[in-house]
Amino acid sequence: MDVTNSSMEDVGMALRRFGLADYSVFVSMLLICAVIGVYYGFCAGKVSEAEYLMGGRNMQTFPVALSLIASFISGITLLGTPTEIYVYGIQYVYIAGGVIAMGVIMGSAYLPVFHSLQLISTYEYLERRFNKHVRLFGSFLFSLGLVTWLPIVIYVPALAFNQVTGINVHVITPAVCIVCIFYTCVGGLKAVVWTDVIQTLIMFGAMVLIIIKGTIDVGGFSVVWERNYDSGRIEAPIWDLNPVTRHTVWVLVIGGFVHWLQGSAMNQYQLQRYLALPTLEKAKNALCVFVVGALGLILLCSYSGMLIFATYYKCDPLTTKLAAAKDQLLPLLVMDTLKDLPGLPGLFVAGVFSAALSSMSTGLNSMAAVVLEDFYKAWFTHRLSPRQTDILLKTVVVVVGSVCVALVFVVERLGGVLQMSMSLSGITHGASLGIFSMGLFLPWVNSKGAMVGGVACLGFMSWVCLGTQAAIASGDISFETKPVSVEGCTYSFVTPPTPAINSTVEQHKDEVFVLYRMSYLWYTLLGAVVSMAVALVTSLFTNPTDPASLDPMLLSPVIRRFLPKKGVKQQDVDMALLSGCKP
Repeated sequence: MDVTNSSMEDVGMALRRFGLADYSVFVSMLLICAVIGVYYGFCAGKVSEAEYLMGGRNMQTFPVALSLIASFISGITLLGTPTEIYVYGIQYVYIAGGVIAMGVIMGSAYLPVFHSLQLISTYEYLERRFNKHVRLFGSFLFSLGLVTWLPIVIYVPALAFNQVTGINVHVITPAVCIVCIFYTCVGGLKAVVWTDVIQTLIMFGAMVLIIIKGTIDVGGFSVVWERNYDSGRIEAPIWDLNPVTRHTVWVLVIGGFVHWLQGSAMNQYQLQRYLALPTLEKAKNALCVFVVGALGLILLCSYSGMLIFATYYKCDPLTTKLAAAKDQLLPLLVMDTLKDLPGLPGLFVAGVFSAALSSMSTGLNSMAAVVLEDFYKAWFTHRLSPRQTDILLKTVVVVVGSVCVALVFVVERLGGVLQMSMSLSGITHGASLGIFSMGLFLPWVNSKGAMVGGVACLGFMSWVCLGTQAAIASGDISFETKPVSVEGCTYSFVTPPTPAINSTVEQHKDEVFVLYRMSYLWYTLLGAVVSMAVALVTSLFTNPTDPASLDPMLLSPVIRRFLPKKGVKQQDVDMALLSGCKP
């Protein structure tokens, strides 16, 4: 029913907006990023191709580790994870097990190979292991995945800014992205890494600040825990083996591990930072810091979701439309909690934008490397002059950045960002993980098998992922949410009509194709298994590769010791991995 008490303010009056101090803090963050770009682009000496793309391979461990955190933990995590906890409960937290497993497997099975080969483009590995065509296909998968992911990354902080200022998403998005494109364009990898350092510190600082102040305001941690426990949001791990159950321990740990492995172990924008470090030991140290930092931020974001519910447990802002979209819940909490502390809401929104700008700048810099190394150098014999190379790299940054900003118009119609981003990434991530993994772990796979497996996976996962998104958009698939209340609202709002419920809803859901109902966290694993299986079968029927003929440096250390060697002693290979040289 409508709340019409005349003493109550309406939804519009209940909204808190930015003040002058908040705008000042936000603009200061953008100016600092721009100044860093100017410094590395114009004041730190001539920027060569190696400096622009790889930081001269002499970067320091800690700033690179912070850059890894900032690049991978985008605004999708900062805003999407609290929303996930608020709407569905804390089950998502168990993905921490998958993140830990990713760190162990990546450090022992993937990173040693890539670091020892001293690559600029990760996809050069595919040419060495297979051929140019597989390399081009891998680069295409990266490019497609990046162009579909970055618009989501950009859209998320624009939502936050819209919630706290009222400024249209399509006004703030290009304005802020111009700054990001600028410092990425002129400063290269070093500018990206050092802006990432600042942005990571802002991210952590903003989350800790809102958590401490918000917890104090609601009455302490015990109150937060009690309200979430009473609503069913705090729940024990679900051990259900059914693959269509949205979140279980199995899907979060196993599926989450594979999803994070693909994003960390073979994506250009992550590996480029590991390869910018001079030794494998430093790269592994950066990986450890990344895992710890990522876990910390996931836990902070999850707790903030609990804090949102504890704050609004008697007046759901989604029902009252105080928050126009699910992913505006955390910005709403920030404005209500920090309203008496001028400038601090601006710091938080700067933190959300920092996460997005970091991911965007990383992606654009990586895309420049892929275009130069995989699309130009691998296929054209004409050697570019240093000036021509510089123009090409900066043109790629500007063009791809502009395309991603334009695609924000599409993203805003697709729903909640956390599940959406992971679902759409499954289209390319499974094929990419499969191609690299078959190269590292299946020495019998030949180039024809790799290509057939990758293409088959891309087609199969496009069908599954897009079909699932269509079913969700049409309402054929929905997910059970945790209870909310509007009994304690102190402002007027119009209660949305309750949809009619009938006994055929669940039956209709069960009629949806089973792969469409599968948990979105299985997508990357499913795609990788399909691509590797098809590749192996194809190779067995088309002259499989003789393992003894392969350069052992192209195979993972995990299986290298079990394969026949040709003129290379195992101890020589191990020493070469540690020194970063070929045996």
